[in-house]
Amino acid sequence: MFTLVMLFALLGLGAWATVKAVGAAKRGVDRTITQAKRTVEDTALKAKSIGQVGVPGSLAQLRLDLRTSMRTTQEALREGSRADASLKESLVLFERLSAHGHELDDELKRLEQEPDRARVAAALPDLRERVAKITQSADALRWAARDRARRFAEDELSTLSAQIEVESDALRDYASRRDPLDDLAEAAAAWDAAAGPAAGSAAGRGNGRGEERQDPRGHRGASQTPALDPAAPAPQYPWQKSTRPETTT
Repeated sequence: MFTLVMLFALLGLGAWATVKAVGAAKRGVDRTITQAKRTVEDTALKAKSIGQVGVPGSLAQLRLDLRTSMRTTQEALREGSRADASLKESLVLFERLSAHGHELDDELKRLEQEPDRARVAAALPDLRERVAKITQSADALRWAARDRARRFAEDELSTLSAQIEVESDALRDYASRRDPLDDLAEAAAAWDAAAGPAAGSAAGRGNGRGEERQDPRGHRGASQTPALDPAAPAPQYPWQKSTRPETTT
């Protein structure tokens, strides 16, 4: 029973993973097709705006200006929102503006097929004003997002520069400052080095004088007297009486 449950669980997991993979692949294909169509259409609009004059060329130029401004702003806001969460509000505003942009682009596209060129020419001033209003709003959002990102980068660079300056000063101060314990150790070593030969010479001179000194009885001996040496036996004199042994009775 447990084996069957595990088998069905694995089959269900595999089916779910397959559906997710197919969905992701389909979305990737759709994005690729959309980008390809957009590139082809933009290329055609550029060709029309350059190669045609009059109403067709004006309509193509208006559509090209509108699409370029909206696409550039969208990319800037989406990229900036990954690092700055406050730009999500700007994205909401752009989505509302984008709805007006798509509506106007569809209208301009329909007018390209309009046979009454005189009527379209009469509507061009209003169309240019609407395009300018949308593109100015989109440009304002885009440049505001870029200015915000630049200020953040400048503030971060200023903070980083200040921290590096503080760290540099600390490193210079540490390199120039000596530990008092190190100074004491060096002074002790210098004292030992200077006092060592002098102490050896003084000890040698003292030993020499001790060897040449004689005691009051005329015997030449060491510098230390027997009275000061606890290991030396007490001297015996003729007038001292011999010690009588103690009796046990």
